[in-house]
Amino acid sequence: MAQYLKTSKSLSERQQANKQISIVVENTLADIEQRGNAAIRELSIKFDNYDRQDYRLSQSEINACIKQLSRQDIKDIEFAQQQVFNFATAQKGCLTDLEIETRPGVILGHKNIPINAVGCYVPGGKYPLLASAHMSIITANVAGCSRIISCAPPFNGRPAPAIVAAQAMAGATEIYALGGIQAIGAMALGTDTIAPVDMLVGPGNAFVAEAKRQLFGRVGIDLFAGPTETLVIADESVDAEMCATDLLGQAEHGVTTPAILLTNSLKLAQETMREVERLLTQLPTAEIARQAWRDYGEVIVCDSYEEMLQEADRIASEHVQVMTNRDDWFLANMTNFGALFLGPRTNVAYGDKVIGTNHTLPTQKAARYTGGLWVGKFMKTCTWQKVLSDEASAEIGSYCSRLCQLEGFSGHAEQANIRVRRYGNQHVPYAGTVPAVDIEKAS
Repeated sequence: MAQYLKTSKSLSERQQANKQISIVVENTLADIEQRGNAAIRELSIKFDNYDRQDYRLSQSEINACIKQLSRQDIKDIEFAQQQVFNFATAQKGCLTDLEIETRPGVILGHKNIPINAVGCYVPGGKYPLLASAHMSIITANVAGCSRIISCAPPFNGRPAPAIVAAQAMAGATEIYALGGIQAIGAMALGTDTIAPVDMLVGPGNAFVAEAKRQLFGRVGIDLFAGPTETLVIADESVDAEMCATDLLGQAEHGVTTPAILLTNSLKLAQETMREVERLLTQLPTAEIARQAWRDYGEVIVCDSYEEMLQEADRIASEHVQVMTNRDDWFLANMTNFGALFLGPRTNVAYGDKVIGTNHTLPTQKAARYTGGLWVGKFMKTCTWQKVLSDEASAEIGSYCSRLCQLEGFSGHAEQANIRVRRYGNQHVPYAGTVPAVDIEKAS
């Protein structure tokens, strides 16, 4: 039986906060839809202390941002973007068009078609998270999207140079210094100066996530995202410092970030809790990480590896760091996770920033039914059909006619009947049913 040494805030407390956010977002989106650019400008001034008539950056502004970065900064961004490009390209190679003759004269297929216009949100209010530009813009480019616009909030009252550089280097076709609900609303709803997109992607704060949720249906989205989550699965093959470091490394994202240790060692659990407190006295971002750990940190001690696996699938965390003597066993048997990081030599920060896999991942137990952002999210797999012969059309039509009438759809049946008449030379009354086949003869 799992033992909880430390628990987090109750679900009801979190839900209450979400209700308040939902109301604010709903009202704000309605204002953006009604007043367009005027509403967006007011919001940008209010929340980012940033005012301009057109929030799209010119090429000269983009170039000025790039010039502020050192050669090493540019080289590091290029390295990270190349890794994302390489993996996304390999993933796209798994997506193939299909054409198959399922019966004589009946051809079925599908095509993988890029989404035309996507909007990529790059968070930057608390930290300039340029890595999100790699993950969304490059992946959309690999998919073949023709219009890729990108929004990131200004940082300290001006466009964040590193984010702008990353957006440009990744290949965004339009770059806007715009953040929060106003950015999401502008991209999805459109304004006098921003044409609407077909899909929104990218992480963000609770208001950004709620805006995407409310706009889903009008546009596509990548995921219903919540705060970043991390789960460390560990046994005594690793030490408490490693576990505590990996927990706090994600807890610094925000004060509502869940960070959970799952172990089969009471000794490691207790030592990790002490080590967390020690590291919080040194970590520059300790103010945020301490509150996240206090309110949303958990420590769970299990009796066996099998129970650890069961708990991990129940938690269905966004990031799962596995450091045990059975890492590959967890890879083979875990079913609910956003991304796995196997062994002490890798970690979630590698995935977040540079290793090449995408860091936009499912949260709030969504890993039970979806994976994260990848090149396939930017593509539509659309089916097509072709019937080549009279005989094939008449054969399919006879089955279709009877099945339609079984459901009571006479108009559907007539679509089949007219083809049975023309291509099968059979007499079928209007809105009637094609006579049944001889079952024994057919078999």
